[in-house]
Amino acid sequence: MSSQPLQPFDHNALLQACAQGQRSALQQLYERECRFLMGVALRIVRDNAAAEDVLQDAFVNIWNKAASFDPLRGEGRGWMCSIVRHGALDAVRSSARTVSVEEETMDALLEAGDPPESADMLDAFERRSTLGRLDDCMSRLDVAKRNCVLFAYIDGCTHAEIAERLNAPLGSVKAWIRRGVASLKECMA
Repeated sequence: MSSQPLQPFDHNALLQACAQGQRSALQQLYERECRFLMGVALRIVRDNAAAEDVLQDAFVNIWNKAASFDPLRGEGRGWMCSIVRHGALDAVRSSARTVSVEEETMDALLEAGDPPESADMLDAFERRSTLGRLDDCMSRLDVAKRNCVLFAYIDGCTHAEIAERLNAPLGSVKAWIRRGVASLKECMA
């Protein structure tokens, strides 16, 4: 009884085959690595549906970018893992732009009126004369936090857009929004 040694799985060759348009190579990579790569995505995004989206996007990217894979710079499995990891981190970053706020707070903010015409560093709060119940709580926030909250929830700006409008560091804007919303929740409780 002779047994042949198992051939190691050759990620590099399959990635080169993907670069040449061989769909069966992508299928083999998917069948071999989907569970592992799903685990990588899930550990980062911590949501099954989001991890599935990340994995699907990753395999599309693996197919589209297979020609850019260079075996001299690393192993194919590591390259695939980095695509999943970067996709998962991007998903986390994009979901971090959405700051959770209670429905009651959001309704009051939406009733506040039209967004400001100007996007300069002027106090956005002054341009909104009627904020209903939030008026007192909003007035307790410092200008930076107040502007960030208003730009985010009234104008619908992303963190990066707010940072650009205020000429402030992105990390500061995120902190101001987080602290501003926390202060509003505490004030309205």
